[in-house]
Amino acid sequence: MRATVIHAPHDIRVEEVPDPAIRLPTDAVVRVLKACICGSDLWAYRGESARQPGQRIGHEFLGVVEETGAGVDGFTVGDLVVAPFVWSDGTCAYCADGLTTSCPEGGFWGSVGSDGGQGEAVRVPHADGTLVKLPAAAASDDRLLTALLALSDVLGTGHHAALGAGVTKGSTVAVVGDGAVGLCGVLAAKRLGAERVIALGRHTARTDIARRFGATDVVAERGEAASAAVRELTRGEGAHSVIEAVGTEQSMRTALDIVRDGGAIGYVGVPHGSASGVDLGVMFDRNIALRGGVAPVRTYIPELLPDVLDGTIDPSPVFDLSIGLDEVPAGYRAMDGRTALKVLITP
Repeated sequence: MRATVIHAPHDIRVEEVPDPAIRLPTDAVVRVLKACICGSDLWAYRGESARQPGQRIGHEFLGVVEETGAGVDGFTVGDLVVAPFVWSDGTCAYCADGLTTSCPEGGFWGSVGSDGGQGEAVRVPHADGTLVKLPAAAASDDRLLTALLALSDVLGTGHHAALGAGVTKGSTVAVVGDGAVGLCGVLAAKRLGAERVIALGRHTARTDIARRFGATDVVAERGEAASAAVRELTRGEGAHSVIEAVGTEQSMRTALDIVRDGGAIGYVGVPHGSASGVDLGVMFDRNIALRGGVAPVRTYIPELLPDVLDGTIDPSPVFDLSIGLDEVPAGYRAMDGRTALKVLITP
């Protein structure tokens, strides 16, 4: 089959690789219908996170079950399924607590020795604990299928950030970051009942999506100017909840500057320098809570799925460029150059 591999920074290729096969009774093989490129994939692309030459890449996909191991009980050949970006066994203490990303038997797609999502098919370990079945009819609805793909990562990650930030009905929320996760954070905050959602972003195409998702205000400034603008919008107090969806020192400093005393920051931006933006003294003095981390999206999919199916929420607009598998290298260049927000791949 064909799959995306990374050989070195800025060297993404689509190559012939061995077909996935059942190795353990709990495995399944899924033929990929939709996949995508994540902002976090760019850290490997830019050389900021290490990868072995020839390693697979991509961690978001949905598709059709083509084969199951003898120990798989919940799925049969032909089922339409979505996979969260981490596989998990569904039986350990962490999975029982909803922290599927800490499952001792779990792992990330594209890690050494595993298949990546940006290919024609994927071997799925622990299929019963990992995959979530989708209505078969969704396979013929391209827009819905695209929206459902967001369940594999960005929608659940935005939801995780909103929960970490303590978003409640009637609250004021600020979202730092106008990427796909930040935009899904806007969608999640609105879904949880936020009355006011302030989106921080400079790119009109993205802030237009933020408004479509429920943002009531847009702040285009950065740094101290952004903090001052949010303070002005909130009578000098700041937002009850702040979603940090970037992961840099500046974004974390901005989050701390704009959160209300006694408020909370939900952080899901993959950290690359953000730790230096955390001042525990400031947090202590102002009673600011900081919660977040890698999102256990497998736990959130059953809750979010009905709202996507009935159209209550539609995250599909975050995918603004659609390509075939052979065009994946160009897709990476587009996202790296910020000419695309999130690239949809149809193998």
